[in-house]
Amino acid sequence: MSAPRLNVLFVCSRNQWRSPTAEQLWRRHPRLNVRSGGTSPSARHTVADADIDWADVVIVMEQKHKSRLVADFGALLADKPVHVLDIPDEYKYMDPELVELLEQSVGSLLNIE
Repeated sequence: MSAPRLNVLFVCSRNQWRSPTAEQLWRRHPRLNVRSGGTSPSARHTVADADIDWADVVIVMEQKHKSRLVADFGALLADKPVHVLDIPDEYKYMDPELVELLEQSVGSLLNIE
């Protein structure tokens, strides 16, 4: 029997470049279900209660995203790991350097290849 898939929510500010790149990069991994969202009201998809409920693990690009999520969803996040990647907002969607950073950090963080 195969292991259950891990639900991973990737978060940045506007859900335009970093978190959608992470979602695209990891969406076909056999052990993961992935979504992305943003903390800004102007985000393509603003993180909602349903996203936090769904997620087993939340991965944010910067400390400010974690702070925002804890402020908005503190109780829902109480038993969930929230990891900060420290990836600054200086990459475009699918930027090769961003892809490499995400492959290295997320793979080792979640202990998957």
